[in-house]
Amino acid sequence: MARPSEFDREEAIASAIRVFARQGFEAASTSDLIKGIGIGRQSLYGAFGDKRGLFLEALRKYNAGSLALMLEALAKGTPAESIKAALLVGLGSSDEIESGCLGVGSIVEFSRSDPEINALNDAAATAVVAAFAARVRAGVEAGELDTEIDPVSAARMLLILRSGLKVAARGGAKDSQLSDTADLALGSLRRSR
Repeated sequence: MARPSEFDREEAIASAIRVFARQGFEAASTSDLIKGIGIGRQSLYGAFGDKRGLFLEALRKYNAGSLALMLEALAKGTPAESIKAALLVGLGSSDEIESGCLGVGSIVEFSRSDPEINALNDAAATAVVAAFAARVRAGVEAGELDTEIDPVSAARMLLILRSGLKVAARGGAKDSQLSDTADLALGSLRRSR
């Protein structure tokens, strides 16, 4: 009979997200993870298989949490207001290096070399594009955004912009700079008056 886990799995994954966000997958040693999570080596291997298994769970949880924050932001205000809020929510900062984007970090670190990481990031991107496209469509229907805009193309641009904003935030960009950048992008989507 297997022994029950002596730690909270969700807390362990949240702690692993911080370690991986700070160091990346390759640079984070098993010792770093054990120290950051506060569990023993056997517990880590017993619960997650190995460092890669833990990383996949951490990435899955990070992507789901990031999407939830965006969906919450997209549900409030006018379409343009909600799009701006979704662009800016949860970007992280250079002051809190553990708040970096695990999704963007994994894309930079792995490129397209790992099918499982690709699948997780592709699913997250598809969900983000669908959510942005729905709000762009609502903005077009409300007369707030240009009727000539293709909602899916605009949503892809917004996904790319959000990724860039996360990198800029980690690089030390001020909130006002990030907000101005989001406003500029929204200006390109607005109806000509």
